[in-house]
Amino acid sequence: MPAPLQGYQSHFLSAPDGLKLHVRDYNSAANRALPVVCLAGLSRNSVDFDVLATALANGSAGPPRRVVALDYRGRGLSEYDRDWRNYNVAVESADILAVLTALGIGEAAFVGTSRGGIHIMALAAQRPGLIKAAVLNDIGPVLEARGLARIRGYIGKLPMPGSWPDAVDLLKRINNAQFSGLSEADWEIFARTTFQETGGKFSGSYDPKLMNTLKNIDLEAALPTMWPQFAGLNHAPMLVLRGENSDLLSNATVHEMQERHPDCQAFVVTGQGHAPLLVDAPSLERIARFIATLPAN
Repeated sequence: MPAPLQGYQSHFLSAPDGLKLHVRDYNSAANRALPVVCLAGLSRNSVDFDVLATALANGSAGPPRRVVALDYRGRGLSEYDRDWRNYNVAVESADILAVLTALGIGEAAFVGTSRGGIHIMALAAQRPGLIKAAVLNDIGPVLEARGLARIRGYIGKLPMPGSWPDAVDLLKRINNAQFSGLSEADWEIFARTTFQETGGKFSGSYDPKLMNTLKNIDLEAALPTMWPQFAGLNHAPMLVLRGENSDLLSNATVHEMQERHPDCQAFVVTGQGHAPLLVDAPSLERIARFIATLPAN
């Protein structure tokens, strides 16, 4: 048996407007198996998928897969945009397509957390043949206003910790109701994927101007749904994960997703809310088992 793969390659690729985008590429040599593309949440980045990507690249279930995890513009190691209005689904979806073209990926299984799942639904409307399967992590066609209000309350507004223990304590204070089942090791992972530290100084892993994209959402009005875009995924096997404590994806929405989609499985991540961290063994095993059912190529 070959030795487990270690790490990933970093690529810096050009968006259609020339802005530099960062991508983590795990096991790029496994180009005969259907690759997996991971898309993060609104203020999150490719680091979130390291545990899952490493497991899939090493063949934790089924053949070893190439796994690509993208940093949207303004997040992670991707370049910040001078115009925050470009932090929108249309521009980011064009970025995703440009990155996949540059990497030679014409079809893949997709894993999308929160905003990443919105991108999967949007891409299905543009390029349905690209998506061979979809894992939606705590996201669906209906967003609950309560969850959006909570997210708007902290994006770009988090105080910066002075140490890693401070970072853990800060996240516990803010997220303890959502993440009631995390171990101390999980909280440490949560902190180290939320903040970055350089020379003793802490910062977030995204452009603070991202908060501007949420300012004009009217949470008192009925929020638009994405059922037509969701229907564009009817051709693709689907797994929906919902955090047990989620305030963004309701049980009712998950049930309706299963009723509308011809092949939609569901899994509840106990003790977690929006959005599950994808580092716990049950979630990793469930996603790996789902991916293993897909054709190798």
